[in-house]
Amino acid sequence: MSHPRTEPFGEGVPFGDPSWYGKFNSPYYTDTHVAYRAKVRAFVEAEIMPFTHEWDESKSLPLELYKKTYEAGILPGVVGAPWAGGMGDQLAVKPPENFDYFHELIILDEFGRCGSGGVLWGLLEGVHIGLPPVLNFGSEDLRQRVGLRVLKGEGTICLCITEPYAGSDVANIRCTATKSACGTFYSVTGEKKWITNGVWADFFTVAVRTGGKGMGGISLMLIEKTMPGVECRRMDCMGVWASGTSFVTFDDVKVPVANLIGEENSGFKYIMHNFNHERWGFVVQANRFARVCYEEAFKYAHRRRTFGKPLIEHPVIRAKLADMVRQVDATHAQMENITYQMCTMTKEESAKALAGITALAKVQSTKVFEYCAREAAQIFGGASYVRGGQGEKVERLYRDVRAYAIPGGSEEIMMDLGVRQAMKEWAVVQSKM
Repeated sequence: MSHPRTEPFGEGVPFGDPSWYGKFNSPYYTDTHVAYRAKVRAFVEAEIMPFTHEWDESKSLPLELYKKTYEAGILPGVVGAPWAGGMGDQLAVKPPENFDYFHELIILDEFGRCGSGGVLWGLLEGVHIGLPPVLNFGSEDLRQRVGLRVLKGEGTICLCITEPYAGSDVANIRCTATKSACGTFYSVTGEKKWITNGVWADFFTVAVRTGGKGMGGISLMLIEKTMPGVECRRMDCMGVWASGTSFVTFDDVKVPVANLIGEENSGFKYIMHNFNHERWGFVVQANRFARVCYEEAFKYAHRRRTFGKPLIEHPVIRAKLADMVRQVDATHAQMENITYQMCTMTKEESAKALAGITALAKVQSTKVFEYCAREAAQIFGGASYVRGGQGEKVERLYRDVRAYAIPGGSEEIMMDLGVRQAMKEWAVVQSKM
């Protein structure tokens, strides 16, 4: 059996990059992935990494970065396959040949090398989770008027689902949208909390209640910043400082019925469809952050001397590094397996088959991230307690851990979902015996 071979890529830190960057063969990646990886890394190292600390400390990033990321041929690649949600023929930038979810994995993984969930979310996450519902279920008018602007970096978008009283319990959101007597608009009133990119978003993909209680009464609609009654204020959170996390209030906002995404009261299934892709993205990001913690600790352990010898010469430090990398690489293998299924299954098949395993992979990745952040901090010692300096990435990522363990479905909810999906599958098997 022949396998695609790739030349070694990166700094060469053992386990500091996925195995296919080094001496290992992989069945997943082709020449087009290799070329795209080099392109994305060059962009990140030139346009993102030199400014990461500055942007994170200022809790913002320059909005012209969206346009720059589009022009680099990257931004349209974070909304899943096909490229640009099927609107690629209307864009000046072209995709890599045979674009698939492994190309998107490369984007998120390489951007994760900056070591800031805030910067990654500030630039990519709003597009990654807020735009797919518009592209996949919105009208052609919304796709053209909103989708193209966001894909080109000319506008920004965010996803508004979580509320002060409804997080993982999506079916119980309270934000209401009441249709007018004339049937031409909805009046939207309610609050959304912990909304990534909210303070600078031009568009809001919003879950609202248009019907009765439960999941059957939820719709999705596109609200625009210019509509009277929209108010956003920045939230000061533990981590992901540059993400623009916001509290959003809708006060009797008049939204044209043309801004409804898909069918009325069908929003819950659109949200669930979107969740698999969102959670997969969390897995990619969290595992790269765990790898960054390992890489930083590995390099520091070679520089730092204690008791007359390099830190790496102490067996307890090597044991910590071994525990970190064995978990990171195992998680990466699971992630690539899921990605392969996303590439080879139909949308309908993957929505059903991958919900449980993706939920469990999210738990795996965030627990590994938390473990590696802690162990890296222990290896760095006091240097990991200072913003900036040698321990900059570790200190920052330690604060970002909870932003991955809770949003997109908390670890507890995800574990329960994974087992409930297994129970359903087993019940089907049993019924056939």
